[in-house]
Amino acid sequence: MTPPPPTTTPLPAPLPTVPLAEEEDDDQLHARVTSDRDATRQARQQTVGQRPGTLIVREDAVVPRLFLISYDDTFFQEQEYRRYDDLLAYFQQHPEQKHWIDVRGYDDLPLMQRIQEDFRIHPLQMEDVLNDYQRAKVEETEDGLFLVSRMTEFTRLLDIDDDQLSIFTGANYVLTFQDDYEDCLEAVRLRLRTGRSNIRRRSPLYLAYALTDVVLDHYYPTMAAIGDYLETLEERIFQGRPDRRVLNRILHIKKDIVRFRRLVYPEREKIAELLRMPDEEVPDEIKVFFKDCYDHAIQALDLAESYRETVSSLVELYMSDQANRANEVMKVLTIISSIFIPLSFVVGLYGMNFQREGPDGRINYLNMPELYSPWGYPVLLGVLALIVIGQLTYFYRKGWLTNK
Repeated sequence: MTPPPPTTTPLPAPLPTVPLAEEEDDDQLHARVTSDRDATRQARQQTVGQRPGTLIVREDAVVPRLFLISYDDTFFQEQEYRRYDDLLAYFQQHPEQKHWIDVRGYDDLPLMQRIQEDFRIHPLQMEDVLNDYQRAKVEETEDGLFLVSRMTEFTRLLDIDDDQLSIFTGANYVLTFQDDYEDCLEAVRLRLRTGRSNIRRRSPLYLAYALTDVVLDHYYPTMAAIGDYLETLEERIFQGRPDRRVLNRILHIKKDIVRFRRLVYPEREKIAELLRMPDEEVPDEIKVFFKDCYDHAIQALDLAESYRETVSSLVELYMSDQANRANEVMKVLTIISSIFIPLSFVVGLYGMNFQREGPDGRINYLNMPELYSPWGYPVLLGVLALIVIGQLTYFYRKGWLTNK
């Protein structure tokens, strides 16, 4: 029987910059955030009261796809298996080769239980795999190590999407679990196919390092996309008149950055724990490479801290812009009020009902002689106009009518 041709996963397309005008509105954003919170709450509460080690598959899990990459210094084979028995048979018949068994999707509980038994995975660790909401960590197993990493991506909906990557290592294999068909590991597969990398010549633990390293390297495009979006928001504040929608976006991206930091910080602690393990578990020749991963985690954390400060500055900038706009409005209103105050005084003065002629016919010479003047009304209008012109001239010379 001729095995099917190798299957490859295409590299993810670069993430385009999304203009602010094409983003979802506030109602859609609120609905999506609420949905994400509900999903997270359900994921946390679904095992409440269950016996430790109980395996539960999420309702939105996808059907598993089984991939096997077998390799050594001179041999390479990549294949997708439809039946787990065929994959297991090949794996057991070729112990001299090194194998990467990649399981994508969890929606087959009996299959997960068989994999757990065949590879001697502890029930609590298998529960962590299917729960799919674990922070990055490392644990020892009977055959090697159990590592958890978080793969991230800044989506077109301007949100950080993270998926769990579970890695089990053994004497001649690496077993990985993930809940989606697409991932960021294609670079590792390409290095295995070309044969120009050290992966095929080193132990399976080096492959586990390579997977961890590419996950960490994928943090940088995520942070770069966040940085580009922060620059877009900053330009929007400087160039236009930002509305409430811009502030909502700033606060939302702030939550994403805080969430990203919570993903990277355990990754750093995981690698630090790997470096502290005895040489029997992690040889010194592998620890050298994990030290590089540790540096990458530190750099990602520094970027997250920098962007968090940038977001705080954007909030202050937005508030300052709103305060300046309010000051401009108050300035206009104050100028208008200042113009009409003397006019209202003059008009109010001539609105007093002091009669020129008394009831007995006598003339009161001190009571508004202008009321009977034929030019009284035009002269008064001229006086009011001169008052306005004088005030505007004074305001202009003071620079109150300009932005000086």
